[in-house]
Amino acid sequence: MKKSWITLLIFTLSMPVYAALDEVNVYSARKEQLIKPLLTDFTRQTGIKVNLVTSKADALLKRLESEGLNSPADILITTDAGRLHRAKAANVLQPSLNDNMKKLVPAHLRDADGYWIGLTTRSRMMVYAKDRVQASELSTYEDLTDPKWKKRICIRSSNNIYNQSLVASMIAHKGESETARWVEGLVNNMARKPKGGDRDQVKAVAAGQCDIAVVNTYYLGQMINSNDPKEVAAANQVSVFWPNQSDRGAHINVSGIAVTKAAKNKENAIKLMEFLLSKESQTWYAETNNEYPVLADAPWSDTLKTWGEFHGDGLNLTKLGDLNTQAIRIMDRAGWR
Repeated sequence: MKKSWITLLIFTLSMPVYAALDEVNVYSARKEQLIKPLLTDFTRQTGIKVNLVTSKADALLKRLESEGLNSPADILITTDAGRLHRAKAANVLQPSLNDNMKKLVPAHLRDADGYWIGLTTRSRMMVYAKDRVQASELSTYEDLTDPKWKKRICIRSSNNIYNQSLVASMIAHKGESETARWVEGLVNNMARKPKGGDRDQVKAVAAGQCDIAVVNTYYLGQMINSNDPKEVAAANQVSVFWPNQSDRGAHINVSGIAVTKAAKNKENAIKLMEFLLSKESQTWYAETNNEYPVLADAPWSDTLKTWGEFHGDGLNLTKLGDLNTQAIRIMDRAGWR
């Protein structure tokens, strides 16, 4: 009787361990259609089941914080280095980058302490009205404060992490005082109070409400390839301009991935990270969402190719998180709402 009881106890205690061996739990701020097909392919190739939860980036971070070590999440996928920094600062991540990952992805596109790594890159570029602006008139982000652009610029609000990271990159390169003057000049040249997302800024240029907009590359790519004729029409009325090509390069950011501190399936989580960094996965991201691969040998989509090669800022993206608080303070003082 005693022997049977011990056998049953050992079997019962072993069950969760065996169950965990063939699954991984993912919290993703990427929309389901932008990650689910890859996860399905990962399961097909490895036999590891992926349990996916999608939500807004800030909501997922709050959830991880409230769940603590009881969180079921093994992986966090989110957008912008600033958000990845917040997750690291909130102590909900753990170092997880192995030598292979570090070899595949350039150092400036991953956390210096090994907590997160970029999956795809995007640039915060300029788009301009083809019929009202000449490319020769444009040059740098700094030039957007020139009086010639008075009431001609559209950009979304200061509570948007993409803009916060752009300002943080400016602080890293120019210092707080010069960045503060730049933000003030940019606010003075805005054509309207910031509203809407990046697609709305492109639509505003097309509608003649402004002549220049600052947007993430993949939003324009999505519009060009949209099923909505109005989005396609708006996208076709603007051209792309890569700023700061003669100095530091156009601002770069990432969507990224990290293993949570609470991960119960760390080995499977790392396998998934490596799968998403494979050439096949990187190619899928480029073709499906018009994001730039972090792998040097992964091909770009046809849409990305039409915009041509460009020089991107090589700033280590950990700086975008480190300087986020200063960036928000500068934007608030300048009246960027």
